[in-house]
Amino acid sequence: MDQKPAITIHDIIDAARIIAPAAVRTPLLENHALNDRLGRRVLIKFEGAQHTGSFKFRGAYNRLARLDAQQRAAGVVAWSSGNHAQGVAAAAQLLALPATIVMPSDAPAIKLANNRALGAEIVTYDRHSESREEIATALAHSRGATLVPSFDDPFVIAGQGTAGLEILDQAAEAGAIIGQILVCCGGGGLTAGIATAVKARAPEIALYAVEPAGFDDTARSLASGVRENIAPDARSICDALMAPSPGAMTFPINQALLSGGLVVSDDQVRDAMRFAFSTLKLVVEPGGAVALAAVLNGLAPPCGDASVVVLSGSNVDPAAYAAIVGGAAA
Repeated sequence: MDQKPAITIHDIIDAARIIAPAAVRTPLLENHALNDRLGRRVLIKFEGAQHTGSFKFRGAYNRLARLDAQQRAAGVVAWSSGNHAQGVAAAAQLLALPATIVMPSDAPAIKLANNRALGAEIVTYDRHSESREEIATALAHSRGATLVPSFDDPFVIAGQGTAGLEILDQAAEAGAIIGQILVCCGGGGLTAGIATAVKARAPEIALYAVEPAGFDDTARSLASGVRENIAPDARSICDALMAPSPGAMTFPINQALLSGGLVVSDDQVRDAMRFAFSTLKLVVEPGGAVALAAVLNGLAPPCGDASVVVLSGSNVDPAAYAAIVGGAAA
């Protein structure tokens, strides 16, 4: 029996209503140098302009805004390498409720500092030897708090999907016909949300998940038909895309709606970050640059119509960013 999707287009439309007073309608940009290089229109959905510098605020606010008074008083607990953490912390601050975030001890310093500045309590762990899910679940249970997963939650997925509604509306405003959309993929929440929104309104558009090499669990899962795991020794500069496997909720959506998965190397990501800085004049973190890396390297199938590239975040450690933009390995 087919599994019922965790969300529908109606959930995303409702999420757009809920987050509208708080979230930014991020820009859909066009750059002539990029168009000339690829020989077609390329539209850039820049989620670095969202609150806290990534798309994660969308899903976090949609989830936290649904809590009742008793749940708000007890607060929330989340786990994240940084962007979901900041989204939850910012949403919690706006809604005046306490937040505790479980973060890897090697997360970029800027992400740790930003969360503390937003008033969140930070609990660190070793991402290579400890389970963030177990730590966060235990904390939530002991405090009576609400657990806010980074992707496997219907309200979170629906919130991320609001970016898909914006892409369609903004492309229409720009007179662009979209042929394909490339989205970064960690646990799959942004990809699943955007895919749900887009396919409901424009089923002819092809969608591709883009992942860093070594963390291509969604691409491999799409190929095998079952949820695959990453290797324990996998490493990448894309700290935002290190989910150990596709989500139980997100993968069935992505399996049904995506046209495929693309994989980029860390060197291709570095080149994309440099291109974003020098040509697009945008700061993009490694995980946020994977879709741009894929389009710059011609990894997506040929497309006569416009391609949309989602740049998902801009939270990068200054020293690492300076090294990458300067041409050195991070």
